[in-house]
Amino acid sequence: MARERRDGRGDGDSRDNALVDFVVKIRRSACVVKGGRRFSFNALVVVGDRRGKVSYGYGKANEVPPAVEKAIKEGEGNVQRSKKVSVRGSTIPHRVIGKYGASKVILVPAGPGTGVKAGPGVREVLQAAGITNILTKVHGSTNPLNLVKATLQGLSQLRTKEDVARLRGVQL
Repeated sequence: MARERRDGRGDGDSRDNALVDFVVKIRRSACVVKGGRRFSFNALVVVGDRRGKVSYGYGKANEVPPAVEKAIKEGEGNVQRSKKVSVRGSTIPHRVIGKYGASKVILVPAGPGTGVKAGPGVREVLQAAGITNILTKVHGSTNPLNLVKATLQGLSQLRTKEDVARLRGVQL
């Protein structure tokens, strides 16, 4: 589920301030106490501006709504500090592999009209980043938190042709 959010900073266009968030996973954990079980909830949320900046937040609370709100607040703080992803049109410039823990995510550029071919966790990160045409494949662990981190790690490896030329000191 995606929600448009506007932070109250500046007088700019609402598109400039709009952040979208996706709830990736809500987990319930139980602690057995003398009177029975005490439940708590963990929420994993991905936050992005659909123009290349994306991050995640992880919140814990005794009820679901406060856990989600904590995760959104953490994600919004992280997205302000995150680096912008290099996007070429509606896809990525080249193939990249992101790894985190036992999860490996392969991101492959796709032509117009392909859509986001990705599983849960990876799909939310790509949609929050504003990527609309991409192919993905997951190997190893399918832990949602590790998939989100592996996808973000893969997106951080992206370089445009101009970036590579500048880093190498050559003209293309």
